[in-house]
Amino acid sequence: MAMGLAGGRGGTRRKGRGGRAPMAEINVTPFVDVMLVLLIIFMVTAPLLTAGVPVELPESRAKALAEEARQITISMSRDGAVYLDDEQLAPGELPERLADIPTGGDGRPPLVTLRADTALDYGRVMGVMGELNRAGFNSISLVTSASAGVPGVSDGSGASE
Repeated sequence: MAMGLAGGRGGTRRKGRGGRAPMAEINVTPFVDVMLVLLIIFMVTAPLLTAGVPVELPESRAKALAEEARQITISMSRDGAVYLDDEQLAPGELPERLADIPTGGDGRPPLVTLRADTALDYGRVMGVMGELNRAGFNSISLVTSASAGVPGVSDGSGASE
């Protein structure tokens, strides 16, 4: 007894001249795999794209703020250079650049985040904050790096550092 599973004569199936029927299905598994890898790459690299100026931030246990669409970043490097987003400003250029920043449709200025290097003295940071206040930016977020404990701050456990 012969095993003719495909039906027809002699157990073979032919369509037209070619001998094989065209495949009507598309295998999407490789496409999905590539898209998942790209998604993981973007999820890992996206947080790294916001910090353009290398600054050693002080440590704090404060909660993280949510990012807003209208946000500007002022960075102060170890040598005292001031950056507006990723662009370095000349000395004395900060006030005029702050005056050129447009307010939103609701009349409120954009969110300002200030990143200052740990090695900077308090007076320089306060000078930039004073210029921000004078330009109408009254709500300023100070950026720090997260840590489990900060020297000199009691964690409530009674242990001294």
